[in-house]
Amino acid sequence: MGSQKHVFILLSVLFLFNPLLFSGADDVYYEFFLQEAEFTKLCSTKTVLTVNGSFPGPEIRVRRDDTVYVNVHNQGRFAVSIDWEGVEDSIDGANELIQPATVHGAFVVLPAAGEEYPFSAPTSDLTIILGEWFRQELTEGVVPGQADAYTINGHLGETYGCNDTSYELQVDYQGLYLLRLINAVANETMVFAIAQHSITIVGRDASYARRSFSSSLTLAPGQTLDVLLSANQNVGQYYITARPSSGRLNTTGIIYYTTSTGL
Repeated sequence: MGSQKHVFILLSVLFLFNPLLFSGADDVYYEFFLQEAEFTKLCSTKTVLTVNGSFPGPEIRVRRDDTVYVNVHNQGRFAVSIDWEGVEDSIDGANELIQPATVHGAFVVLPAAGEEYPFSAPTSDLTIILGEWFRQELTEGVVPGQADAYTINGHLGETYGCNDTSYELQVDYQGLYLLRLINAVANETMVFAIAQHSITIVGRDASYARRSFSSSLTLAPGQTLDVLLSANQNVGQYYITARPSSGRLNTTGIIYYTTSTGL
């Protein structure tokens, strides 16, 4: 059958601790088409596995108590397994080992209908996936070395000298943004920061957390953090950085303000 590739779907969720009665749960359906496509990064082109033509893959977004149906159509060359990181014993294959040669996406569970977050309602919420890029295609049985680059939502940024695109985050002045951070790097702890901005941590790995403040965040492999970003700096552009704790390489994105309301 040849080498086997894997789909790695990471889970970023926030649950309420309060036991409440819920109603209005829905059945939610997704169609995933696994296809191979050529991507050019680091001044070279290689074939990668995509979900619905995108890398990282599309986001699943549902509410607590919903029932999710995902129909996967494998149109690639090899057999595929699916792993749902963070889901315990509720989906077949949840405990299988996954090689780093993967495509990944986010599974976001919102509060149930009628529930509210235990913090101020955000203006918007955004998912940010920290990933890695290898020049060579990885397959099962191949032990990967260190990544050749790191990504923010699939973007390498401007640090590698190959005219690769940067991830851009648009915010409005005085807006409050819930950022769902996922470290999809297989074997590196990642450090994430936004220049001149403080970040409030409100959730860790599927649970609300006591609020804490930081100018940078450290995420272990597979870890998720939910944080609040207050867009309270002077209107302009600021760097977003993500780097492995080893400090060997880094990638950058840009946050920029689209309005000057209040200034």
